[in-house]
Amino acid sequence: MKKWIRGGTVVTAADTYQADVLVQDGQVIAIGQDLDVQGAEVIDASGCYVLPGGIDPHTHLDMPFGGTVTADDFFTGTRAAAFGGTTSIIDFCLTKKGESLRSAIAAWHEKARGKAVIDYGFHLMIAEANDQVLDELESVVTAEGITSLKVFMAYKNVFQADDETLFKTLIRARELGALVQVHAENGDVIDYLTKKALAEGNTDPIYHALTRPPEAEGEATGRAIALTALADAQLYVVHVSCAAAVQRIAEAREKGWNIYGETCPQYLALDISCLEKPDFEGAKYVWSPPLREQWNQDVLWNALKGGILQTVGSDQCSFNFNGQKELGRGDFTRIPNGGPLIEDRMAIVYSEGVRQGRISLNQFVDVCSTKVAKLFGMFPRKGTIAVGSDADIVIFDPDAKRTISAKTHHMNVDYNPFEGKEVYGEVVSVLSRGSYVVRDRQFVGQPGTGQFVKRNSFTRP
Repeated sequence: MKKWIRGGTVVTAADTYQADVLVQDGQVIAIGQDLDVQGAEVIDASGCYVLPGGIDPHTHLDMPFGGTVTADDFFTGTRAAAFGGTTSIIDFCLTKKGESLRSAIAAWHEKARGKAVIDYGFHLMIAEANDQVLDELESVVTAEGITSLKVFMAYKNVFQADDETLFKTLIRARELGALVQVHAENGDVIDYLTKKALAEGNTDPIYHALTRPPEAEGEATGRAIALTALADAQLYVVHVSCAAAVQRIAEAREKGWNIYGETCPQYLALDISCLEKPDFEGAKYVWSPPLREQWNQDVLWNALKGGILQTVGSDQCSFNFNGQKELGRGDFTRIPNGGPLIEDRMAIVYSEGVRQGRISLNQFVDVCSTKVAKLFGMFPRKGTIAVGSDADIVIFDPDAKRTISAKTHHMNVDYNPFEGKEVYGEVVSVLSRGSYVVRDRQFVGQPGTGQFVKRNSFTRP
């Protein structure tokens, strides 16, 4: 059935204008005035923005970590994403040394099957770069449509890869047209500082941040960039949290290198003092990289505004405070790293960014949707509102004021890191390929309707 979205203001990364949007068979078929709307269902968007659905480039759903598993799976996680205005996610598929890449991909497909309510893709972790893995990558990129590869430079003895693995991955990615991502922290230095802190009896959550200093992030970012330049490849630095890393990315981009960066809402709106909350409450804010001193926030906002950083991902990796975060009482290294952030990603960027004058409305769309689609091979199918694009559309009330709370969020977790924060902007309705997922602020989606998106190879946006 046709859907006629009328009376709203269409906002893309490039334009803001009054127009109606006509949707049929999962796609946008017309934009403008005086459309042929005979037989169409009317969606009144008066007073609202009509946005392309958000694309979250960084999620961890149903992921094992630290002896437990994330609290949100592909149903609860994608449901929460939809309530936040996100209509596509790219989740990280973990691999193990000695196992084939395809077996890991199959496991992640099984996690999503019958659960996702919005579309999804996968990034693929590279734990080793032997001949088998490097050969297998060709079919992963071309046949599976998984065109982004993740290398960890931290979590020693768990995920951390050496520089040879990163360098070989960069070379293979250049050959195949894949985008390499790095978690850029110096894992060896962090391992030393962590052991030293525990030996000195420093076990509280704040030491998670103090043993992962910004210098360790800046150094690893610079090292990854240098290896990328040597390989003549392309690099995307995930969850940039501090000025030290922004500086390295800015310098590389000034040289014309293919270097891109992502930050996250938590780094834009929270700071290191959260980890000092009493009664172990600081554990709620343990993720990596850690929260930084507040002055870094202005650096990150300016980097988004100036195009040094291109995207905002959530790094959704939720663990309940009770029973999961509490595993680290008496030893901060045992606190599962991660937070529930998928639902409030766009709200924070809009309210703290657009409403505070830090970025424009069009930049909001760009960093939360369009640039993600371009970098990860989904544009113009996704990331914009244009004839022929998927009808992933969000009806967004820009003036609604609300308070973020675990009592009202839709994530399957017992706390919210932004608890009590007042924000402007609320999602009214969400369409995924033309079908309602959220309608008039009520969930109407169906588990399993989300589709896996095979993505195109990397092209410079």
